[in-house]
Amino acid sequence: MTISDPIADMLTRIRNAIMARHDFVLIPASRMKLSITRILKEEGFVGDYEVLKGKPHRVIKLYLKYDGKNQPILSGLERASKPGLRVYAGRREIPRPYGGLGIAIISTSKGVMTGQRAWRQGIGGELLCYVW
Repeated sequence: MTISDPIADMLTRIRNAIMARHDFVLIPASRMKLSITRILKEEGFVGDYEVLKGKPHRVIKLYLKYDGKNQPILSGLERASKPGLRVYAGRREIPRPYGGLGIAIISTSKGVMTGQRAWRQGIGGELLCYVW
């Protein structure tokens, strides 16, 4: 089955797994999804991830993170730019979700990075999603 928006599919899979309190979620792999997963791990929203070599395609196994009361660390995911409406932001326009408690993930000319890192480097790009 073809998916028109693979990043939205990834975010929905993560959101559904968190609501069902799963320990991990399997996501079809791509370079963009691996970059987003790497950022989620670096920022502490997910526990860990590994790339499984499956047939016919690779799969990302993303381990979800919960606190001591079994509440998810990752409380929200929102897709910003969609195939029908791309959203771009310059350096001065990069949003700070939830007053800086969340992160914006941006695709720039220097790769996929957080909004704060893009702001420090003085570059803008396509707003992929917000995470809080």
